[in-house]
Amino acid sequence: MLLDRILVRQTICLRRLSAGDRAQEVAFGRFLANEKVTPERLIEGWSEQTGSAVAGRHVLAIQDTSEINFKTKPGRRRGLGEIGKGSGRGVLVHAMVAVDADNGSCLGLVGGSVRTRSKGRVETPHAKRALKDKESRRWIETGAQAETVLAQAAMVTVTHDREGDIYACWARLPGDDFHVLARAMHDRAVACGGTLSSVMAKLDFVSTRAVELLATPKREARRAVLSLRFTSAEVVRPDGPDARGLPETVSLRVVEVVELDPPEGVEPVRWRLLTTHAVADVAAAWQIVDWYRLRWTIEQLFRLMKTHGLQLEDSQLASAEGLIKLAAIAAKAAATTLQLVQARDGKSGESATIAFSAPEIAVLDGLADQYRGRTTLQKNPRQRHSLA
Repeated sequence: MLLDRILVRQTICLRRLSAGDRAQEVAFGRFLANEKVTPERLIEGWSEQTGSAVAGRHVLAIQDTSEINFKTKPGRRRGLGEIGKGSGRGVLVHAMVAVDADNGSCLGLVGGSVRTRSKGRVETPHAKRALKDKESRRWIETGAQAETVLAQAAMVTVTHDREGDIYACWARLPGDDFHVLARAMHDRAVACGGTLSSVMAKLDFVSTRAVELLATPKREARRAVLSLRFTSAEVVRPDGPDARGLPETVSLRVVEVVELDPPEGVEPVRWRLLTTHAVADVAAAWQIVDWYRLRWTIEQLFRLMKTHGLQLEDSQLASAEGLIKLAAIAAKAAATTLQLVQARDGKSGESATIAFSAPEIAVLDGLADQYRGRTTLQKNPRQRHSLA
C-alpha cells in the first residue's frame, strides 16, 4: 500500500501520503519500523515483474550507485554513516535496472542493495584489502543476481561506469550469452607489453559520428562529433589481494571514442569502453557505444528518486533503519514512474504487465472504462493493456 501511495502522489512524505489521516500516517511509520520488514525483502520485490518482462530479449543490466544525502546535525545523526568525502550523512543505493538493448525500454529493477556506513570508515588501505572486504564487491554481487533474475533473457550485458572496472568482474561474470560492458577506469597492463593507452595510441581513428549528449550536473546538453577506434587486448591480472587466484589474463575488446575538436573551454568527450562482446567491424564498435549511452537510464531513475520526483532526501524519518527501507521502496516507485514516463512520451510500447500485477491491471481496466472518452478524439489511442 505504501508503494502504491508513493506512485500515485509522487512523494515520500508520510504526512502527504496519508492525506491528513493521522491513523494512516502512524501505520506507515510502524510499517517502516517493523523489524520483520527488512531491506532485503523489499529489494527482493524489486524484480517481481522483471524476470518475465525480459524473456527472449537482449537486456542491458545497467548498475550504478547513488548517494542519498539526508540533513543531519551534531547530536542528531539519525544513525546515518558518512557518504561522499565525509561531509554528509546518508545511505547508498546500489541498483541494477534492466533495459531493452534494442529500443531502450526500462523493463524494471533487477537487484542491488541499500545501506549506510554504520561502522564508519575502514582504516585498512584500499589496495591491501581483499575483495570481500571492499564496498566494490557490490558490482560483482549484483551482477551475479542478474544471472538468476534475467535467466529468461536471450542475452544479458551487465553495463556500468568506471567504478565497476574491476578485474574480478571481467574474470568472474562473463558466460554463455552473458557479457560485461564498462567504461575503463584503469590503464591496465596488457600481455603484449605496455598498457591500454599505449596500445590505443598506435591506432588510427576509423570512423566519425555526431551524437547528442544529454545534460548532466557537470555538462550542458550539446552535440559532439566523436571519432572511433577499436581493437582487442589481453588484459593482465593486477597485483593485490582482490585479484589473487583469478586468471592471469582476460580477453577484452576495447572501443574508444574521442572528441578531437571540442568547443572552446569545454572538456572533450573521451570514452574508453571495455567489453566481452565480439567487435569485428565499425558497425559493431558503434553498437557498443550506443549500448553504453543507454547507461543514462539509471541516472534518470536516481533523479526521479531525488531531485526530479520523489524528493527522497527531504524525508524527516528519524532512524537510519526507516530511511533505508524508505529508499528501497522509493527505488521501486522510481523505476515504475520511469516506465510510465517512457510510455507516455512514446518511447516505449511495453505491456502493462511489466509494471503492474494482474489484479492491478483489472482495476485499471475498470477505471479506463469509467473514464473513456465518448469521441474518437477523447479516447486513449494506445493499445489496450499497454503501459501507455
